[in-house]
Amino acid sequence: MTPTIKDVAAHAGFSIATVSRAINAPHTVNPVTLEKVRQSIDALNFRPSPLGRQLRGERSRLIGVVLPTLANPVFAECLQGIDELASAQGYRLMLMTTQYDADRERRAIETLREQRVEGLILTVADADTHPLLDDLDRDGMLYVLMHNDTVRRPSVSVDNRQAAYDGVRMLIAHGHRRILMLAGTLAASDRARLRHLGYTQAMQQAGLTPAPALEIDFNADELAPSVLNHLTTGANRPTALFCSNDLLAMVVMRGLRRARFEMPGDMSILGFDGLAMGELLSPPLASVCAPNREIGCAAWRRLIERVDGTQRLDFDDALRAPSLSLTLPHTLREGATIAAICDIAGAPSNRIVRTLA
Repeated sequence: MTPTIKDVAAHAGFSIATVSRAINAPHTVNPVTLEKVRQSIDALNFRPSPLGRQLRGERSRLIGVVLPTLANPVFAECLQGIDELASAQGYRLMLMTTQYDADRERRAIETLREQRVEGLILTVADADTHPLLDDLDRDGMLYVLMHNDTVRRPSVSVDNRQAAYDGVRMLIAHGHRRILMLAGTLAASDRARLRHLGYTQAMQQAGLTPAPALEIDFNADELAPSVLNHLTTGANRPTALFCSNDLLAMVVMRGLRRARFEMPGDMSILGFDGLAMGELLSPPLASVCAPNREIGCAAWRRLIERVDGTQRLDFDDALRAPSLSLTLPHTLREGATIAAICDIAGAPSNRIVRTLA
């Protein structure tokens, strides 16, 4: 019976992924591990046709990219940065999307590993407690996370908690006291959870009561009637909404317009991401801006430095210790979807009184 890569892995005592990397990207494998794999290949007489070339150092130059979706332009902007650098350096990309689904996330990572990619650039649901990332760490698979705000793993992001805090403080500075955060399913996004922590901190420091995030399906392009009713009725309805991403803010604005609300006269809206298309809206969308294309570029550079063995570690100024995470600066875009509340104590403006009457 012809031996398979699975037989080689069992003989060498390593995972299939490790054997695959030894065959396709030997420069990324520990020399001791590589020698054991080669010995098992020889012992089993495992000789697929590409093997000789690959063990002499030829590389796949294929990088896997895993993103939640391309429907949200924030990920398309990141991908643009990655693709520009990959093309310039002679690499190919293999892209898979997960639709914020954990099972699809698992299958995407497994599929890319089977395709013998030299490294991965990913955005996952929860970077700190992700079992597949633990598997990648154990097997020595090279990867860098984008937008996942974590110090435990190689990552490039903004400080999501601080960025949200700064954005909500801007709403508070305009006199808003009834501020509600809208997000996708928090369980599917560590970014959204960190942003809610920033919202909560800003509200509490201002002496205000934070509310639980109003969770909305990430993939929905319409507000449910019950959600729209919650936002637009009642004497204590919110006067400002903090949306966990710009795409959600646009969905919210469309729903409010259909309810004959005007922005910002009837409701102030703040997004998160800083998408360029937000400035084309009428009125232009206020947003907490992340440098999305630069995040993609930085993630690429970090990964390829590891793949090529030329990694330059960043150092924490306080501890002078190597840092796995890279935090890029955020900015605030004060678009026209935010207006000041006339009564800073929290009483609704004349416009809101007229709307509710």
